[in-house]
Amino acid sequence: MVVSQTGDMFTSRQPAPDEAWEGVVLDKSRGMTDGSNMYRYLTVRLSTSETKKIRVDRGLWDSVAEGDGIVKQAGSNPVKK
Repeated sequence: MVVSQTGDMFTSRQPAPDEAWEGVVLDKSRGMTDGSNMYRYLTVRLSTSETKKIRVDRGLWDSVAEGDGIVKQAGSNPVKK
């Protein structure tokens, strides 16, 4: 678990295939957490007011900015709203 600057708890991971949610991008980050691969993350405030940090592909990461909406349907990857 990681505690954000706002005190919210979230895990840093890829969304599960059966998850469904929508939210607003709060922050974008990237890093080489394993030392060899670049991973891209979005911190998202969900419609339930929960905050999640999710790993996303480069295409989505490049296409969104803070304040953009994203949607995750069960069985698919998150997309820009």
